[in-house]
Amino acid sequence: MTSPLPAPSPASVHDLVAPAPVVPVVVVSDVADAVPLARALVAGGLPAIEVTLRTPAAAAAIRAIAAEVPSAVVGAGTVITPEQVRACTAAGARFLVSPGWTDVLLAAMRGSGLPFLPGVSTTSEVVALLERGVRDMKFFPAQAAGGTAYLRSLAGPLPQARFCPTGGIGPANAPEYLALPNVGCVGGSWMVPADAVAAGDWARIEELARAAAGLRDAGGTCR
Repeated sequence: MTSPLPAPSPASVHDLVAPAPVVPVVVVSDVADAVPLARALVAGGLPAIEVTLRTPAAAAAIRAIAAEVPSAVVGAGTVITPEQVRACTAAGARFLVSPGWTDVLLAAMRGSGLPFLPGVSTTSEVVALLERGVRDMKFFPAQAAGGTAYLRSLAGPLPQARFCPTGGIGPANAPEYLALPNVGCVGGSWMVPADAVAAGDWARIEELARAAAGLRDAGGTCR
């Protein structure tokens, strides 16, 4: 059987998120789970995968997915230091996501040459990033920070900002986020439940990923 061709490197975050409306936010505790988990998500139609730096296995998981699942676009999430930026870039990450930002972290992410999503939760942070030439941002924690009502309010005065909301998002409210004009995609973990990962139930994860990928047709659009 012919091996899948490597996914092209995204030139921007917009290129990165365009293929699917949802970016899975993945916590990998055992590096042995990384490759089958990534394959299940890709098979379900979610090629952009954010591996969070919340476990000691994260960097090795990124390296394994980058090496063995060429059709995946693996990124690193919960990036908060320049050292993590360098380590994740060396491991093969193809995009970076942070829960917040500082000028030091922003410079490191920019210097990596990778697409990145710095996190924001206030209007001032959005304006500050726009001043620095950044238009694509993570909105976190989305539900706690005001949800769709907050993002809808930002669309009028700040239409040039585009968001990937993450935090408290699931299949029930994801379409409402995706219908907003300033939302390019959403991030979530509902398609990778911990019990399915622990059981190695990759078929279930693929099925959940396929349903998440179908949210584009359920009222949301990835712009």
